Amino acid sequence: MRIIGGAFKGRKLFLPNDKNTRPLKDLVKESIFNLIQHSNKINIKIKNSLVLDLFSGSGSFGIECLSREAKKVSFLENYPKVLKVLEKNVRSLKKINNYEIIKDDCFNFFKLNKKNLLKFDIIFIDPPYKELKINEIIEKIVENNFLNKNGIIIIHRHKKDLVKLTQKINIFEERFYGISKICFGN
Repeated sequence: MRIIGGAFKGRKLFLPNDKNTRPLKDLVKESIFNLIQHSNKINIKIKNSLVLDLFSGSGSFGIECLSREAKKVSFLENYPKVLKVLEKNVRSLKKINNYEIIKDDCFNFFKLNKKNLLKFDIIFIDPPYKELKINEIIEKIVENNFLNKNGIIIIHRHKKDLVKLTQKINIFEERFYGISKICFGN
């Protein structure tokens, strides 16, 4: 796995040895970033954006955003075996300090940050495929107004996922890559 664009293009990322973690494939990541950059349905640019990378894993998505000059990336991860890999990956980006690693469960994070009124331009949600509370996560984002006006939510699921996404967001684009389903909403 590598960084596919921006200042750190070509740099390899460390991957967890843990089989419970499913890193975002380069092809899927490249397709997501191409759509963000070129779609007339998306009114946000990565440069100078505030990004929340939920279920960060090795940090592939958020690190790609940092490489492309995001203003700040908040990585949220609570799995100890993967946290070490995430920390190693972001530390390898010399002279980058516009990120934070939040070691917490996303449901607890939403409870704690209600009062802080955090707003993000891009929220990437990449939970384990077996996570069934995806709608609860999306609804917390909407209810607590964590998304900026023109912001987007990107959701990574298995293509055979049977969970019907909540109508609290507008899914305006859905793409399939191998076993991945990527949904874009606002």
